[in-house]
Amino acid sequence: MKRWSVLVLAMFVLCAGLTSTAQAKIEVEGDVYVGIWDKYLWRGFDLSDGRPTLQGGIDLTAGNWTLSTWHNWQLSSGPTKNSGELNETDIILTYAFDLGDMISMTVGDIWYSLDNREFGVTEDTNELFATATLNTLLAPTLKVSWDWDAAEEEGLFYSFDISHSLDLGQWLPNSALNLGALVSYNQHADGTVGDYAGWHNYELSTSLDYALTDQLTVSPIFIFSSPISSAAKDAIDTETVAALNLTFTF
Repeated sequence: MKRWSVLVLAMFVLCAGLTSTAQAKIEVEGDVYVGIWDKYLWRGFDLSDGRPTLQGGIDLTAGNWTLSTWHNWQLSSGPTKNSGELNETDIILTYAFDLGDMISMTVGDIWYSLDNREFGVTEDTNELFATATLNTLLAPTLKVSWDWDAAEEEGLFYSFDISHSLDLGQWLPNSALNLGALVSYNQHADGTVGDYAGWHNYELSTSLDYALTDQLTVSPIFIFSSPISSAAKDAIDTETVAALNLTFTF
């Protein structure tokens, strides 16, 4: 029941946003994507027994509102995972707006439907989040997440990242190289990450977007993640993850 309640609420809020702009022309755009990953890595946690997964989702945007779904399928059996099982579904509702010309904001909620037995999370949970991006070189972005559902303490998780995209059209037509770096801090997000306060992990990422058509893009992806604090080192290991993703925009 909780799953459908959250979905209905998300649809209601999105429809309310659309209704408020009913006098204007409503345009819906979005994307559909699917990728093969050599493991499911989330905030440094290996949630697939180091086995490959299939990950995909849909994003629908109308005005400032975006409704998304994301799914993870296990492709190979492991100690705590069975091949073919759908072990996570996320539903995300966001609202984006600008604070002047220099700052872009996003607020939203992620509803996690989880079956991560190795991680010890089998109950659904919700996480509110807010991001602020400075519209300048490297697009520095601060994200604050609050697990208001399962956490028994503060339940806060912070991340700060920078990114840059390089147009490779001069050497490889219809392509772009994306580079990113992230650092995170955990403040007793015991419902999802762990009951400790300290630096959690850092990540270095790179991907190459190659446009097959105006709407279809293929992207090889590579991410390196490593824990920072001693508490984080007790919870996660240094990991790498690679993927090949296909995205269709409309």
